[in-house]
Amino acid sequence: MHFIAPARHTRRAFLRRAGQLAFTGTALPTVMNLAAIGEAAAFDATDYKALVCVFLFGGNDYANTVINYDATSHAQYAAIRGGIAIPRADLAATVLNPAVPLPDGKQYALHPAMTGLANLFNAGAAAVQLNVGPLVVPLTRQQYNSNSASFPRPPKLFSHNDQQSVWMSSAAEGSTTGWGGQVGDLARSSNTNSVLTCVSVAGNTVFLSGDEALSYQVGSGGAVRINCLNGNVYGSPAVRSALVDIAMQTRAHALENEYNLVTARAYGTEGAITSALNAFPANTAPFSGFPANNGLASQLRLVARLIAARNQLGSRRQVFFVSLGGFDLHDNLLNGQAGLMERLSGALTAFYDATVQLGVADKVTAFTASDFGRTLTSNGDGSDHGWGSHHLMVGGAVRGRAFYGKAPPVSVTNSTSDSFDQWHVGQGRLLPSTSVSQYAATLAQWFGVSGGELGQVLPYIGNFNSVDYPGNLGFMA
Repeated sequence: MHFIAPARHTRRAFLRRAGQLAFTGTALPTVMNLAAIGEAAAFDATDYKALVCVFLFGGNDYANTVINYDATSHAQYAAIRGGIAIPRADLAATVLNPAVPLPDGKQYALHPAMTGLANLFNAGAAAVQLNVGPLVVPLTRQQYNSNSASFPRPPKLFSHNDQQSVWMSSAAEGSTTGWGGQVGDLARSSNTNSVLTCVSVAGNTVFLSGDEALSYQVGSGGAVRINCLNGNVYGSPAVRSALVDIAMQTRAHALENEYNLVTARAYGTEGAITSALNAFPANTAPFSGFPANNGLASQLRLVARLIAARNQLGSRRQVFFVSLGGFDLHDNLLNGQAGLMERLSGALTAFYDATVQLGVADKVTAFTASDFGRTLTSNGDGSDHGWGSHHLMVGGAVRGRAFYGKAPPVSVTNSTSDSFDQWHVGQGRLLPSTSVSQYAATLAQWFGVSGGELGQVLPYIGNFNSVDYPGNLGFMA
């Protein structure tokens, strides 16, 4: 079986090659010049669009998030999960009603704490991608078990740090660029201040690191200030003024000068963000509707305020990263996940409502991601590390009230003669029927990335171009 190995074709790589050739006195052939134009091209956005990655750290339990609801499937689910199954009677308020019913009478409901997201789904503003996870190539269970180099697996399956990185960058821990940052590389020229192309409200993340795009970090209250350059130092405005002069002046030493340039950029960007956000106070509509005591909601409120300030900041294309942790529930799954699902649903619902009030609901798409799904079987009081999982997409451009991908059977059989076994690799760990590359490619193309640029963003996307594994999943309008 032939598969496409990862390759990064970036503008930085082209410029490096071109510089090397120029140094040797070699003229660039016309063909290489034309290829370089393709490599270096970035889409020129005239409207506004934003992608918002909501990462659920720890590996969210898929089976208690998007729950089998029809009587037959729920009975199977309850028999396998035992004490960690959610009773069918508790799901009436979160039943999902797709515009086109699923085959064989299959139905799903969201976790009982996710009424807000269930309402968004049923109103057409959200959708579910079934059984998505990292893949290098499409895999059957037999191919997975063969350990053949012809059917490569994602690196270091079931490891938290590595699978977080694989979701974000297609490579294990240690990767230096992520697909959000690679999208940012293509989009940054559309923004007046390219530093604000990729913005994290959840600390440093490889997801937003590109070859050129930076992961600009803010807090849920706004830009992070350089304290000694803001306000009076030791009560003296003169000392502060002197420090600003020292930090901004041009230096003869290359490294000192670069350090000052970075400081000046940080200082200037913080000032621009703070000034722009002052026009959109957090305690005024549409930002006052976010739930209190909810860290994810606080992060998403800041994202909404930055989106509101897009014209002041000169932003046309942005990729954001927010997160919620605590999903590694080997124990206390029922109680632990309930609070997390409530926070996720409340935060995302309030965020969508804010984008509606801002008039940009069809310009902003939020989507969930997580280390991995978890086992369908219980370990007694929780579930263990898995692989495939179900995820949510929210926004006005999402073709909502629909399920995408293939609905897996509820089974943990190990019989090689059983067709159900094609879906699992032990303990109800889902073998993904949709790759993260496909999921990301669908979002990236909506954002403005062309088909020819996708390989730069997602190194394995070329392995997913069949009817069963299409390069675009169709959930974006």
